[in-house]
Amino acid sequence: MKPVLFSFLAAAALAFFAGSLSRIFNYISIGKPDNRFTNISDRLKLVLRVVFFQSKLFREPAAGTIHFLIFWGFNFFLFGIIESFIQGIYPEFDFGSLGTAYIPITIAQDFFGILVGVSVLAALYRRFVLKVSRLQTNAKGKYDAAIVLAMILIVCVSMFGQNVNHIAEAGSRLKWNEYRPVSYFISQMIYGHYAPRAGFYYEVYWWIHVTTVLAFVNYLPYSKHLHIITSILNVFFANAPEQRTSLKKLNLEDENAESFGVADINQMTWKQLLDGFSCTECGRCTAVCPAAISGKSLSPRKVIVETRKRTREYASAFFDGGLSKNLRDNTFLHNFITDKELWQCTTCMACVQECPVMIEHVVIIVDTRRNLVLTESSFPAELNSVFKSLENNFTPWAFNQADRADWAEGLNIKTMAEDSDTEYLFWVGCAGSFDNRYKKVSRAFAEIMQKAGVNFRILGTEEKCNGDTARRLGNEYLAQALIRKNIETLNNYGVKKIVTACPHCYNSIKKEFKQFGGNYDVYHHSEIIYEIISEKKIELKNNEEVHKVTYHDSCYLGRYNENYYTPRNVLSAVQGIELVEMERNKSKGFCCGAGGGRMFLEDIEGGRINEERASEALAAGAAIISTACPFCMTMMTDGVKAYDAADTIEVKDIAEIIRENII
Repeated sequence: MKPVLFSFLAAAALAFFAGSLSRIFNYISIGKPDNRFTNISDRLKLVLRVVFFQSKLFREPAAGTIHFLIFWGFNFFLFGIIESFIQGIYPEFDFGSLGTAYIPITIAQDFFGILVGVSVLAALYRRFVLKVSRLQTNAKGKYDAAIVLAMILIVCVSMFGQNVNHIAEAGSRLKWNEYRPVSYFISQMIYGHYAPRAGFYYEVYWWIHVTTVLAFVNYLPYSKHLHIITSILNVFFANAPEQRTSLKKLNLEDENAESFGVADINQMTWKQLLDGFSCTECGRCTAVCPAAISGKSLSPRKVIVETRKRTREYASAFFDGGLSKNLRDNTFLHNFITDKELWQCTTCMACVQECPVMIEHVVIIVDTRRNLVLTESSFPAELNSVFKSLENNFTPWAFNQADRADWAEGLNIKTMAEDSDTEYLFWVGCAGSFDNRYKKVSRAFAEIMQKAGVNFRILGTEEKCNGDTARRLGNEYLAQALIRKNIETLNNYGVKKIVTACPHCYNSIKKEFKQFGGNYDVYHHSEIIYEIISEKKIELKNNEEVHKVTYHDSCYLGRYNENYYTPRNVLSAVQGIELVEMERNKSKGFCCGAGGGRMFLEDIEGGRINEERASEALAAGAAIISTACPFCMTMMTDGVKAYDAADTIEVKDIAEIIRENII
């Protein structure tokens, strides 16, 4: 009777699960094509590191340890679960026939059974007693978490129930290759050597165990814990670091295109839809989002959760007979995510950095901005002047292009037009050319290179904005026009090496110009300065007075290009500088608030991101805040002023600090 009943139950449950999973992958299939099948070996390594070794989760040690133990403990339980399922058909079966290999299996079940049970209780405590802020989701999220954690706990308890009663039923005699110290101890505590009903209770626990596992499996497709299945796929199909921090080129010449960018989920790629079904709703993304932290309505978690929600709504109707007008009009853009939320993103990549399943939030946000700008011509009013200036003056500000090289007056720097025989092209950037404060940085860096004998030139009036601002703001048409014009100029001169003091120029020219035929070796000025110092091409002062300096990480130099240590090494090379870190630094650094075009948008909702960061810099107790980005310098300077601390703390670029300390 038992084998028949169990076989029917298991077959029905597994068939239902297969149907649920098939439906979800059908939903994902409505996404647009996206080739994610390159570099298979690298993708497998990423899965090994991120999924199996849980590398991202350990960025929060406490939560990472809990998850690691539950994940691996459950994996070790699989032997016991499979054993129990086979016993449903062949009651006498066990893995004892494996010989000595059965010893570690039985030990692992007992050992990890305790660890998983304790970890589940710790997870429940963090979520419902400590109420960790990022875990306080909507009611469904809390409901999901409670049910899944409870089921895992029941699986653990029922496993011990089986083992304890199995031992008692056998008269406390274990097989030669069976070692269950915890279960044996509990059995002795409960039964001693007398267990008249152990066989009955074994069957009770066995049924609880297998039915809970089947219920757990079938609950997954309808909860956020579907990531247990989809996360491996999502990590495998994640972009490589360089692609992850680059925006894809839009085909603006597609004559059949009715719109550009993303307005609804049918315009997203299948990978973006998979992102939605892989979200664990852990809140790590929103917990580090500068917009969310400063009180704005943007939540990266919400962007992804709403992607999943809209996919279910849209795709279920699509496959069940077609979309009604109401469903078609209820687009992802405007109805699930508002315009206001989308314009609050600084594209700092903190959300992507922290996501344990490699979700790519920023791409979805920029794609929707593209639709707003290119298809709807809808964007904040202050961007009108920015786009107009970029189009007419090739800079986000209303400066005259003819004045672009005025910063270099008196330095005797040649342009490429005058003499293109050079090792490096110094890409000055718009801020370095026009901003009164950052022109000083351009001069300082140029003087360092001159003193070190570095052979370099500038483009002068031939240089144009690199297109980063327009691209992150969604104006792909304008961005591509700027990129193509710059590449034409660079290729005409045969430029091979480029150095720039702006991380936004650095990232764009290094990674995104390649999409349009611009392939160059690109360096940030911190790299060239460090090389100059290391090769002793300049001599630095021996300062006796000590100054505390804190360094603010630029998102586009740090998270986008993993350059955290070179600027710090440059500062540490100066005698008399004591480098002190802010609480959030390096890969956990906090955005200045200017990226993603936010430099040109007003903070209407919530607090100011730069003031949040400035307060942290002031708390570090430094006399100087050092930066390596023009946007960061502006934002940190304004932030310091907001605290009336401009007289007590200076904001300087690393190039200025080195220039001041050259003998």
